[in-house]
Amino acid sequence: MENIPHKSTLEASKSEEEWKKIAALRARVLNRLSISFLNRGMAKESLPHAEESLKLYFQSGSKQEVANALNCIGTISTHLSDYPNALDYFQKALEMHKVIGNSDSIADNLGSIGIVYKKLSNYSKALDCYQKALEIYKEIGNKNGIAANLGSIGLVYMNLSDSTKAQDYYLKAIEIYNEFGDKKGIAKNLGNLGIVNGNLSNYPEALDYFQQALDIYKVMRYKNGIASNLVNIGNVYTKLLDNPKALYYYQEALEIYHEIGYKFGIAVNLGNIGPIYAKKEFEGYDLEKAEDYMHRSIALGEEIDNKESLYHAHLALSELYEMQERWKDSQIHFKKYHSLKEEVYSEEAKKQAELMEYRRKIEESERDRQVKLARFQEQEKILLNILPEQIAERILDGEKQIADLHENVSVFFSDIVGFTQLSQKVTPDELLSMLNEIFTEFDRIARNHGLEKIKTIGDAYMAVAGVPLAQEDHAQRAAAFAMEVIEYMKAYRKKSNSDLQIRVGLHCGKAIAGVIGENKFAYDLWGDSVNTASRMESHGEAGRIHISEDFKSCLTQTLSKGKGLKTIIDFIFEPRGEMEVKGKGKMKTYFLEKTN
Repeated sequence: MENIPHKSTLEASKSEEEWKKIAALRARVLNRLSISFLNRGMAKESLPHAEESLKLYFQSGSKQEVANALNCIGTISTHLSDYPNALDYFQKALEMHKVIGNSDSIADNLGSIGIVYKKLSNYSKALDCYQKALEIYKEIGNKNGIAANLGSIGLVYMNLSDSTKAQDYYLKAIEIYNEFGDKKGIAKNLGNLGIVNGNLSNYPEALDYFQQALDIYKVMRYKNGIASNLVNIGNVYTKLLDNPKALYYYQEALEIYHEIGYKFGIAVNLGNIGPIYAKKEFEGYDLEKAEDYMHRSIALGEEIDNKESLYHAHLALSELYEMQERWKDSQIHFKKYHSLKEEVYSEEAKKQAELMEYRRKIEESERDRQVKLARFQEQEKILLNILPEQIAERILDGEKQIADLHENVSVFFSDIVGFTQLSQKVTPDELLSMLNEIFTEFDRIARNHGLEKIKTIGDAYMAVAGVPLAQEDHAQRAAAFAMEVIEYMKAYRKKSNSDLQIRVGLHCGKAIAGVIGENKFAYDLWGDSVNTASRMESHGEAGRIHISEDFKSCLTQTLSKGKGLKTIIDFIFEPRGEMEVKGKGKMKTYFLEKTN
C-alpha cells in the first residue's frame, strides 16, 4: 500500500475541497481493505487500516463516514476480544449518529453494543440494547432490523439456557425474514435453532435445522455460512460418536475455509479434526495424522494470536502424548495449555476490570453531564425570564455582542400619576405588593398582544411591539395593549377603592435593541423613538393615551390595509393641536380613544 501523504504535501496543488475528496477516497480504500482482512479472520491486520481510515475521514469532514469508521473499529475490537475498546468506539459512533439523527445507524450501533455485552455475559444490558434497537426499527418500519434484533434477543436467551424463549424469538425472526425473502437471515436463525436443539441433546432436530440452513447457503453460494454449518453438523456427529461423518463435515468446512482464506476457521477446524484421528475406536485411527493436525492448528493459532483455540489444541496434544506415554512432551503441552488458559482468563478478568472502570467513568461522566445539564437548564430558564427567547438563544449559541436596528417599532411608556405622594402614605410592603400586582397584569396583557416588555423603572413601565421579531401590525398591537391597560387600571381603581391612574405615551419609528452587560444581562432599547414615546407619556394626561402624529399615521395605514389583530378595535384620534415638547420642539399630537 503506498504511503498516504499528509495534507501539507498537497496544499500547493490542491484546493481544500479537492483534498477532502482525496482523503475520503483513500479512507474508503483503507476501510475496504480493513473489512477484507476482518472477513478472512485477520482482525489484527485489519485494525491499523481501520484506524488510518478513521483519521482520513476526520480530515474529509464527513460525520457519517467518521461514525461508520468508529463503528468499524468497534467491530474489530470485538473480534479481538478487546471489549472496553469496542464499547468506547461503539459509544462514540452512537453519539455521532445521534447528532446526525440517523435512526437506522443508531439502532445498528445499539445492536453492536448489545453484542459486546452478550460476550461479557452481561445479559441484562445486552437485552436492554437489543430492545432499544428493536423499538427504533419498529418505529421506522425497518423489518430487516426488527428480525435481526429478534434473533439477537434469541441468542441472549439461549445463553441464559431459556431454550423456549430463544426458539420463540428465532421463529419470529424467521417469519419476518420470510416476508421479504431474506435468505441469509432465515439461514442464520435456522442455524441458531439447530444450536439450541443440539444443546438440548435433540440431535435429529438439530441436524435438520443445520441442513436447512446449509441448503439455503449453498443456493446463495455464501461460503462462510456453508462452512459454519458444516462445522455445526460435524459437532453433532462428534457428540453422537459418529467419527467418520464428523470428519467428513469438518474436512468439507476446512476446504472452504482454505478457499476463502479464513484463518480463524482453519485453526479451529484443524483442532476439531486432530482429536478424531486420536480415537482408537475410529476406523481411520492415526496418531501421526492427529499430531500433525494439532501442530498445524497450534501454528496457525499462534500466527493469528487466538489463545482460546490454542489452549484447546495444546490440551488435545498433551492428551495425545499421554496416550503414547511421551510424558515429557505431554507435560510441556499441558503447561502451555495451563499457562494459556490462565492467560485467557486473566486477560478476560483484566478486560472485565477495565470494563468496570470504563463503566464507572461513563457513569461519573453521565452524572456530571446531568448536573451540568440541570445547571444549564436552570440558567437557561433564568435567561429566558429576563431576555426574549430569540435573544437568549443567540447568547447561548455564543454570540457576544447583540445590537439590532429595527426600522419600524412602536414604543409604549406608562407612568403612575402621583406615585411619589402615594409612596409616602403606604408601607413599603403595601407599595411593593401594589406594583407587583399591576405590573404582573401588564406583563400578561403584553404577552397576549405580542409586545416585549423592556423594563420597569420605579412606577414606569416600558414595552415595545416589533422587537425582537418584526411585526407589520406593531402599531395596532401597541394601541390595543394601551387600551387594555387603561381598562385594567379603571377596574383596579374600583376594586382597590383608590384613585390610582396612569399616563400612557406611544410613538413609532426606528430603534436599536440589544443586550448590555456580561454578568447581569439587560435587553434594552435606544434611539429617538424611545425618547419621543417617553415625552408623549410625560406630556400626557391621567387615564389617557397620548400619541405622536407618526404613531397616528402608522396605525391608520395598518388599519387601512386590513392587516393586524383578529379583534378589530375602531380607534378615534382627538387632536391636541401643536404643543411644545421638551427636547423635540413643536409637535402635533393626539389622544387615542376607541369607539367600541
